[in-house]
Amino acid sequence: MILEPAKVALRRRITELFNDASKGERPILRRADALFATDSVAWQVNGDIVTMMIGGVSGLLLQMLHPAVLAGVWDHSDFRSDMHGRLRRTAKFIAITTYDHAEHGIAAIDRVRGIHDRIGGVLPDGTPYKVSDPALLAWVHVTEAISFLDAWVRYAEPGMSVADQDQYFAEMALVADRLGADPVPRDRASAEALIESMRPALSADARTREVARLVLNQSVGAAMTDAASAVIMQAGVDLLPDWARRMHGLITPPAPVVRAGAHVLARTLGWAYDGSPNREVWPADVTVWPRG
Repeated sequence: MILEPAKVALRRRITELFNDASKGERPILRRADALFATDSVAWQVNGDIVTMMIGGVSGLLLQMLHPAVLAGVWDHSDFRSDMHGRLRRTAKFIAITTYDHAEHGIAAIDRVRGIHDRIGGVLPDGTPYKVSDPALLAWVHVTEAISFLDAWVRYAEPGMSVADQDQYFAEMALVADRLGADPVPRDRASAEALIESMRPALSADARTREVARLVLNQSVGAAMTDAASAVIMQAGVDLLPDWARRMHGLITPPAPVVRAGAHVLARTLGWAYDGSPNREVWPADVTVWPRG
């Protein structure tokens, strides 16, 4: 109990990173009536901060290898001035759709779909694109889902069964289907096959490198936090398939060093969140954050 104030302080710092207080944002409380059941694989995988951040970095680096995804970020995003905000919004979307009341999760999905329906443009070679293209949404979904899952397996559950991994894709398909993605893989083998089928369409250029540089070199404002962020960024690069890392031209420090640092960070935050409200399921009448 002597260390409890330190744990609470660390949790509050994480809360500040993922919630914009100026906009009235608060952490998402876990609800029994969420889109996914409380004993779902999605609840387990999507609730680990470190593995989700590592997977998020890896997934974003994979996604931007598709020219139309890169164009959507380049043409319609404020990534140059607010990459942290972009990553924060992604984290918030995942938290709402996984843990909040089901109607809130569905509303969040529908809002994102509405935004996608309005966004499009022209690639540098003159090819038109629409963010709402089902195949493009499928690429974004599968790269994100497999990256989250791979980070979980590497740093949290190395012995995770293939059946549970398949179940994760089956559960996350609920969100992808409602967003309009097609095809949507419902097991690991289908996810890997979809990624392999998309590889001929992928490329990397100066714009890809600029966005990747901004992702990997962002600062979140404090030396200790930036040090932890650097570990997560390196682990995200390390998580990439070799072919994707080569396309980006990225080099990571030796894998044992990167993975050891990520394991330490994961254990530290796991300790900090032991006893946190984030680990409990709350009734509908609890609408404000209960405690530190």
